[in-house]
Amino acid sequence: MRAYTLPAAVIAGALVLGLTACGSDKSDSAGAGDKLVVGATPTPAGEVLAYVQKKLAKKAGLDLEVKEFTDYVLPNTALQQGELDANLFQHAPYLKDFNKSKGTTLTAVTEVYLPPLGFYSKKTADIAKLRDGASVALPNDATNESRALELLASQGLIGLKKGAGVNATPKDVTENPKHLTFKELEAAQLPRSLDDVDVAAVNNNFALDAGLSPKKDAILLESVKGNPYNNVLAVKKGDEDDPRVKKLAELLTSPEVKKFIERKYQGSVLPA
Repeated sequence: MRAYTLPAAVIAGALVLGLTACGSDKSDSAGAGDKLVVGATPTPAGEVLAYVQKKLAKKAGLDLEVKEFTDYVLPNTALQQGELDANLFQHAPYLKDFNKSKGTTLTAVTEVYLPPLGFYSKKTADIAKLRDGASVALPNDATNESRALELLASQGLIGLKKGAGVNATPKDVTENPKHLTFKELEAAQLPRSLDDVDVAAVNNNFALDAGLSPKKDAILLESVKGNPYNNVLAVKKGDEDDPRVKKLAELLTSPEVKKFIERKYQGSVLPA
């Protein structure tokens, strides 16, 4: 293979450009055409970000692009790999567990809204009247499964091992007076499972995607009081001070977005 030698002037020019790029401060480019790419599940995160993109971002000098995902894994792996600058879809306990299990280094910037998890059924309108031996579908990711089990325990339907907390699984059920049987499924599959089980715990975004109203259709719904499951804007550790991220965080927690969430979701999603 023949070797080619670049002229000294070209090399010098490249070095100058490289040094300029490496020495530039992010704040110099933020809001000046430096696009911020944010991953989100379609509902409600994608809809909230779309509102910000259409109504608020341009005026704030933020070039915002939203990429939608239909699961809870890819938005985090894409963020870790640098394909995204931030994401919005998860709560802090899930983020912490994901970092621990996947070796990622993601961190929360700000809380945005609470999407309450609920139990839904096509077979009963009252969770207290579940039949003996009823089948219960649960999300198979650690934090949302324990979240669903804690919600059942709050109604006296099951008892959980003391200290199980956010790591609770069906193996930690110590009391089961109705002899409930548990089926662990990918969170996105839970709305489709309603034809096959007596009741299913469905995450808010997948409930809304399936045309379910958490406020109207859930037979058991989380309370906002003292709830640790507010969804957060997340970034790769070290990017918390990116001016573009700070600007998006300000917009997501603005009075305009609060009003949009209240108007759009009518209590099915609550601003944090």
